[in-house]
Amino acid sequence: MSAQRALFLFDIDGTLINTGGAGSAAMRAAFRALWGHEDGFRGIEFTGRSDLAIIRDALGAAGLRDGDLTDALRRFRRAYYRRLPHTLKASPGRVLPGVVELLERLNEGRAHTLGLGTGNFRASAAIKLRHYGLWDYFQTGGFGDRTADRATLVAQAIRASRRAFGRHDDVFVIGDTVHDVRAARANHAVAVAVATGTTPAADLEAAGADLVLATLEGAEKHLLRG
Repeated sequence: MSAQRALFLFDIDGTLINTGGAGSAAMRAAFRALWGHEDGFRGIEFTGRSDLAIIRDALGAAGLRDGDLTDALRRFRRAYYRRLPHTLKASPGRVLPGVVELLERLNEGRAHTLGLGTGNFRASAAIKLRHYGLWDYFQTGGFGDRTADRATLVAQAIRASRRAFGRHDDVFVIGDTVHDVRAARANHAVAVAVATGTTPAADLEAAGADLVLATLEGAEKHLLRG
């Protein structure tokens, strides 16, 4: 799609990696340790949503929103970050097909900028990607620390990249959910959807993706063609 200087923003879970449930396991363990709820995330939707939105919903469902939300979030993050490395080690996670090859190709000669557009908190994004040896590929990003809105965090990533590296000829948002597709469209970016998560390819196409791939294997042929 582009041989010019481009910004590529990647989602994490279901796009780059499958943690085997390590993230949600760490969240549940942290919630249980802090507030005694056996499953504080029962009925809470995780797919494509920011960590901030997920924990806000869980606190509300547990009747814990009357107090200081800022303090509750601070305590939760600390407990979550402590547990996440352990659940990652204990879970059968993996880097998804084609990811390393694509990142290596896009990173050649630093012609393009690689960033993250993820609902993960920045610290949990780093923990996950360091565990799988991927963190150092990325130079910028937008994270789920301060916003529950996917389009907003993608906009934050674009602004951060512009400040650090200047304007890009093209912006690509690569993700596995309809939330990623909608965030790309809202920011006038190219929406690249990959069906390696739980969302069927047909749903990604119906959401308005510019390109739908089964996996990221060979994706550079589509992303870098002139």
